[in-house]
Amino acid sequence: MTVDPHHPGQADSVRITEADGQHAVLAFSGVLDSHELRVLEELLLDSRLRSPQEWTLEMRDLDHLDLACAYALLRAVTRAPEPAAITVHGAHPAVHRTLRHAGLDTVATFTE
Repeated sequence: MTVDPHHPGQADSVRITEADGQHAVLAFSGVLDSHELRVLEELLLDSRLRSPQEWTLEMRDLDHLDLACAYALLRAVTRAPEPAAITVHGAHPAVHRTLRHAGLDTVATFTE
């Protein structure tokens, strides 16, 4: 796991690329597995992710996502009393399948 020196504790495999009061964009790349779970969970607690009403998960560059990380994403996007609208963009079939197994397909829209 490589950590971005500008954002300690943030793995290169996931980063916040945009976050304001209305919309958050998280970009994923490479492999996101149990080795990065703690870092992912810390990132998902970032204060910039508390208020957006829409989240976009950019996953076109993500090669592998394990189930523990998919569950962490599901917990993060559904923790608010009014869950945000979630769009998963560009997930490869194996990543899409893992997200579906975690139940993210019940709260998210998937696009190419």
